[in-house]
Amino acid sequence: MKALLGIGGSEDSLHALKKAVERAKEAGDELTIAIVENPDASLSQAEVESRAGEVLDEADFDAEIETLSGHPGSQLLELAERGSYDRIVLGGGETSPLGKVQLGSIAEFVLLNARTTVTLIR
Repeated sequence: MKALLGIGGSEDSLHALKKAVERAKEAGDELTIAIVENPDASLSQAEVESRAGEVLDEADFDAEIETLSGHPGSQLLELAERGSYDRIVLGGGETSPLGKVQLGSIAEFVLLNARTTVTLIR
């Protein structure tokens, strides 16, 4: 399977990075990590790229890393279509006091507009 992981520097996306790398390694999947601009994140894109490299090194796994600029959701969807990915993987989704999943704006945009399967890692 060919998977595209979108990360933007939030704790949710860094958690998703570790889980997605573990999954791809176990399954023998091809993984591309797309680092998007996220104004709500405390880490810069360069810092996120460095963290991604560390996770890949620790897992002894090779994945392509791309840095995207512009609207994060739109850029992820464009890359997913151009690259013919089987799945888009995102981190996020907090549970509200009533037990409902609350999505961030990037995850919500991708879920509502993607033409391919989207996996949300919580």
